Amino acid sequence: MAEVSLSDVSKRFGAVDAVRGLSLAMADGEFVVLLGPTGAGKTTTLRLIAGLERPDHGSVMIRGRDVTREVPAERDVAFVFQQYSLYPHLTAYDNLAFPLRSPARRMDEAFIRRRVQQVAELLHIEQKLNNRATALSGGEMQRVAIGRALVREPAVYLMDEPLSSLDAKLRAELRLELKRIQRELGTTILYVTHDQTEAMTMADRIGVMSEGVLIQLGAPRDIYERPESVYVAGRLGAPAINLIPAALLTGSSLPRQVQTVGLRTEHIRIFPVDRSGLRARVHWVEHLGDQNHVHLKLDTHSLVTLADPAQELKAGDLVALEFIEPLYFDQSGNRIAVNGGRA
Repeated sequence: MAEVSLSDVSKRFGAVDAVRGLSLAMADGEFVVLLGPTGAGKTTTLRLIAGLERPDHGSVMIRGRDVTREVPAERDVAFVFQQYSLYPHLTAYDNLAFPLRSPARRMDEAFIRRRVQQVAELLHIEQKLNNRATALSGGEMQRVAIGRALVREPAVYLMDEPLSSLDAKLRAELRLELKRIQRELGTTILYVTHDQTEAMTMADRIGVMSEGVLIQLGAPRDIYERPESVYVAGRLGAPAINLIPAALLTGSSLPRQVQTVGLRTEHIRIFPVDRSGLRARVHWVEHLGDQNHVHLKLDTHSLVTLADPAQELKAGDLVALEFIEPLYFDQSGNRIAVNGGRA
C-alpha cells in the first residue's frame, strides 16, 4: 500500500492550471523530490496533500485512506516551510515541544522531554535547547523548524524548499543531515526544490514538473542518463547539458529524425588538433582546482566540458573533439531511444 497517493489531481487558480492531471504514488519510507522552476506546481502539490488547498478534480490518499475532503488537522502530515516559521519568544526546546503540547495530542511532559531530546540529538542542536529562537543562527533555526516536524512522527513529511534561504555551506551540511535522519528514522518525505543538486543527492526518486504537469518520475541516475525530453535533460546537470543542432555533425552517423544532440560535460573529450574529429576553439578555461571547465566554440555554438587540470589548454587553442554516448532529441524535443546506447 502506498503511503501517499495522488490520482489524476488537478487544481486551477483563475486562468492558471497550477496542477494538471497529476498521479503520484509514494511508498512508505521513500524520499521523493519534486524538481522544477517557479510556477511548475510543486508547492501547490504539497498544499493539496496537506489539505491547505482542495483539488478541483482527483483524489488524495494517505495510508490507504481518502483524505481529499478532510481538513489539514485530520491528515496526519507535517509541513516544513521555506521560511523558519518559529515562535521567536519561545526557546528552541519549546518550539520543538509545541506540536506535542497541542490539545489534539495531550502528550505527557516526560514523553515530550524524551522526544525533544531525541530529535535535538539527531539534529545536533541539543546544546541550543535553552536558547530563544532569535538567538539561533540561520542554520540552527532551520534545524529547529525541521525538528518541529520530526517530533510528531506523522504519515508523511512535506518540505517546501526548506534549505533555500541558507548559504551554500549550510545547505550542503543540512542536505547530508536530512538524508541521514530520513534513513535512520525510515520517514516518508515529499520534498520540493528548484535545486538540482538537492534532488540528485537526496532523492530516491525525482519527479520533474513543468507548468503543473509531472513530466518524468524516476531514480536520479535514470532521470540524468535517460531524460525523456530536452526539458528534463536541462533540469539536471551542472554545468547544464550542451544542446547543439544535429546539422553541425555532418558526416556523423545519427539516428533518423534527430534535430538536437545533447552533450553532458562527461560526453565530450578533448584531444590535440592533430587527431581526427570535429574542430573547436577554446574560448576560456575555468580553473576549479580538482578539474577545469573548458568553454569551447563549435562553429557559432558554445560548449562546456570537463578537463583534467594537467591538460594544458588556453583561450584560442584549436582542439579536436570526440563525443561519447550523446543524447538525441527529435523536433518536438523528445528523446530518441537508440539500441545499445544511453540515448
